[in-house]
Amino acid sequence: MSTEADPRPSSARALAERRPSVPAQALPVHPPRTAPLPASLFPDPRGTATEPAAGPAPARGPVRTVAAAVCLALGVGLIGGAVAAGRQAEAPGRQSAAERDFAQGRTLWRTVPVDELFPRSVRAPGAGPGGADRRWTRVGVAPDGDCAGAFDPPLARALAPAGCTRLLRATYTDATSTTVTTVGLLVTDTDGAGMRALRTRFTTERLAERTDLMPRPYAPPGTVAERFGDAQRVSWRIGVLTDAPAVVYAVTGFADGRTDMPPQPAAQAVTRGATTAPAQSGAGHDASALADRMEAALRRALRAGTQEESR
Repeated sequence: MSTEADPRPSSARALAERRPSVPAQALPVHPPRTAPLPASLFPDPRGTATEPAAGPAPARGPVRTVAAAVCLALGVGLIGGAVAAGRQAEAPGRQSAAERDFAQGRTLWRTVPVDELFPRSVRAPGAGPGGADRRWTRVGVAPDGDCAGAFDPPLARALAPAGCTRLLRATYTDATSTTVTTVGLLVTDTDGAGMRALRTRFTTERLAERTDLMPRPYAPPGTVAERFGDAQRVSWRIGVLTDAPAVVYAVTGFADGRTDMPPQPAAQAVTRGATTAPAQSGAGHDASALADRMEAALRRALRAGTQEESR
């Protein structure tokens, strides 16, 4: 009986003959496992919602639930931040107006007439001791300049962090020519944060009450105030503004040159029942009232300048 030759090479045929015969079995085919995608936290950008898959939704594991909660929290935070930013962008006018007013305060002295900042005559009903009316007359205006020599060294060091762009001063006398008061406007070169820091220091350390931090007077020669020197200072007030780059101050003394009166801060001299010489003579009232009117004049000029720019 003839046989047909095996076409395989001899080596392959021999290897096949040595292997045991194993019946072939069909291997099961499993589809790849894929986790179902969570529903989107954001809507379809095309404006159509995604249809859910048919059948019951598989239960979420704890890890997947936490991840979804984190995503939701992040989404809410992003949306909240965007809303807050939008509100700030919608109402920048108040902040920008304040910034413009602050910046304008640094150059206001160049354009405002001197009689607006330092009126020739100032009346203050009820501003004197016991509610008496007061009136002051301007006797001299100092040339504007820097702050060199305008303050005692301790006060100069305390004001130094704010800088000095310009210093404006004028001196007044009361209706009887008994007291004389120098009013000063120090224009700083710092920003709003610098002015707030300076005010905080003056408040917390009570610098405006220290007798070694009194401002120096301006004594126009040939006037009733020509004898108003450092030794004649009786009462004073220093105000650090935060809505303008400015420090407003006033210092009061006697026109006759007396030096035998201990100085007292205006804030203490104007208190009800005060019996000190600065209180009863009205020196503290003069310093306090004229400083108040200097601040008011400055703010009026700032408002007028802002209204002029808005036209």
